Amino acid sequence: MEFLQRSMSKLTNLCVNKDAKIATIRAFVVAIIIGGLLLLLMSFSADDAPDFTAYEAGDERKQAFFSYFVPLIEAENTALLEVRNELMDLREKRDRLSFFERMSVTGLAEQYEVEDFDLGDSDDWDLLIRRIDIVPPSLALAQAANESAWGTSRFALEGNNYYGHWCFAPGCGIVPSARPEGATHEVADFASPQQSVERYIHNLNHHPAYRELRLRREQLRENDNPITGLALATELQHYSERGEEYVAELQSMIRFNELTEFDTAYF
Repeated sequence: MEFLQRSMSKLTNLCVNKDAKIATIRAFVVAIIIGGLLLLLMSFSADDAPDFTAYEAGDERKQAFFSYFVPLIEAENTALLEVRNELMDLREKRDRLSFFERMSVTGLAEQYEVEDFDLGDSDDWDLLIRRIDIVPPSLALAQAANESAWGTSRFALEGNNYYGHWCFAPGCGIVPSARPEGATHEVADFASPQQSVERYIHNLNHHPAYRELRLRREQLRENDNPITGLALATELQHYSERGEEYVAELQSMIRFNELTEFDTAYF
C-alpha cells in the first residue's frame, strides 16, 4: 500500500505543467498507470476468508468472524477518511484547482452518483463529502454476521457475499434456490470478502435508500457526537423487508456482542 501511495504521488507530480495540452496527456497516462497499480494491489488482497463452519458455533465462531472482518472494515474506513480529508481541502480552494484535481473530484462525483456535479456549487461539494464517510465497524460487523449467518451461508461460502447484495444481469451472481417464479435477481458474486465489504460501504454511502442514514451521520459529526452503529442502525429500515424488526435485531446484536468498542477509534 505504501508503495502504491508513493507511486501515485510521483505520478501526480508529473501532471503539473504550464502547457495544458501536455498536462492533459500526462493526466491520462497517469490514470492508466494508477489503474494498473490498483489492479495489481487487488490481485494480492483477494484472500479467501476462513471456513467459519470449521469453528464451533458460539463464541469460537464469533471470535474468528470478528478477528477476520475488523481489519477489512477498518481498512475501508481509513481509505475513505483519507479521500474525505483531501476532498475537504480541495473544497477550500475550489476556484483554483489544477486540471488533475478537477478530474479527480469529478471522478469521485461520478463514482458516488452526484448528478450534474458543479465544481463551483458549494451544495454539490457538501453532498459529495456527505457520501464519503465511515460506516461504524459495529454496524458493519453486525450486518455481515446477520446477513451471512456468521459466514456460514451458501452465498458467503460460494460467492464471498456477506451482506446480501443482489444483482440483476443474467449470470452476474448466484441464483437463489428459493427465488420466486418470475423474479430475475441473483445474489452478487465477489472475488474476495474485501470486495463485499467495499460494496456494502459504498452502497450505504450513495444509494438513495440510505439518505437518512447519511444525514444522521452528518448531524452526529456537526454536533461532535460519536458515530456509532447503534445510532445509524435506526436508519436501515429499507435494508431488509423486515424493516423495524431488522433494525431492532441489529441493535440487539451490537449490544449483546459489545461491538460498540470497535467504534471508539473514530470517536
